[in-house]
Amino acid sequence: MSEIDVYKEWLGIPEGVRPPDHYTLLRLVQFEDDVEKIRTNYRKLNAHVRKYSTGQYLLRSQELLNEMAKAMLCLTDPDGKVEYDRSLGRETPQSDDDEPRTVLQYLVSRSLIKRGQVSEIEHFAEARGLSHRDAVIQLKLVEAPDACRALASELRLSYVDLEDMLPDDSVLDKVPRRVIRKHACLPLFEDRGVLLVACSDEPSHELEEEIRLRCSLPMRPVLAVPRAINQAISKYYAPGMREDGAAVAESAVKTTGKKDSKSEKATPAPRAAGKSTPLTEDQKRERLMVTAIASCWSIIGTIAAFYFSNGQSVTFLQIIIGAVVGAVVFGIMKTTWAK
Repeated sequence: MSEIDVYKEWLGIPEGVRPPDHYTLLRLVQFEDDVEKIRTNYRKLNAHVRKYSTGQYLLRSQELLNEMAKAMLCLTDPDGKVEYDRSLGRETPQSDDDEPRTVLQYLVSRSLIKRGQVSEIEHFAEARGLSHRDAVIQLKLVEAPDACRALASELRLSYVDLEDMLPDDSVLDKVPRRVIRKHACLPLFEDRGVLLVACSDEPSHELEEEIRLRCSLPMRPVLAVPRAINQAISKYYAPGMREDGAAVAESAVKTTGKKDSKSEKATPAPRAAGKSTPLTEDQKRERLMVTAIASCWSIIGTIAAFYFSNGQSVTFLQIIIGAVVGAVVFGIMKTTWAK
């Protein structure tokens, strides 16, 4: 059976260039500048393509969903859209000088808050050390997705609804859970030489460097609601998932870091024969806890042995001996099993 033309059969795009440009893919007029129109079309097409996400078309539908997501994120990113439009031959993109520049300006311009509420919000945020986005949410003036869109507008980034996203497993495997939880982010997929990463706020330089080292790509942040990111982390990084991929990524980062360091000449000693992939941080903590418990029981057991052998009495020296035995047990387990 010949491969189906999903652009024509599912999206109604006439035969022509494949893959189509972002505007054609999302059924938009060329160089559409209305961000809400772009998002609306994307959501409608996303829901339509999801109807084919079963059976023989499961893989192809996921590929198309990701392709549409990349198009939407590109066209709703102010700087990314300008660059993309120029690649299509647009010489003078429409100026956005009249666009709101801050979170509160965005919310006022869309009638989500009143202009008279701005001063109250600013005082509330300053008194509690909150961002304006978090302040309007805590005051229950604006829903979290609208507040996140406002912050995305201020930072000149795209906003993403993670319920519409299907992150690329190969990308998720490259970044370990500890990095994801520390920075409250979620890698999505590669697009035109950058890695799209959902963040709850403007990313730190530390996160950007982590992504560059682990994925060999620069990252482009997109904003998502913090709660949605936490839910996605629980879904895609549940305990027991991606351990092998994370271990490989960790090893690659360590190797890269040593190669980049001019002052480091020596190579690390090889792991003992029979050892498999390195322990994760969670596994190390668990084994260290077991080691501490075993050490405590060895102390208790030694002192109990002296106690019953001496007619239910124990000397200070015997307590010291018990402590020494516990320390020896801890040291042996720490340097072998819990290493």
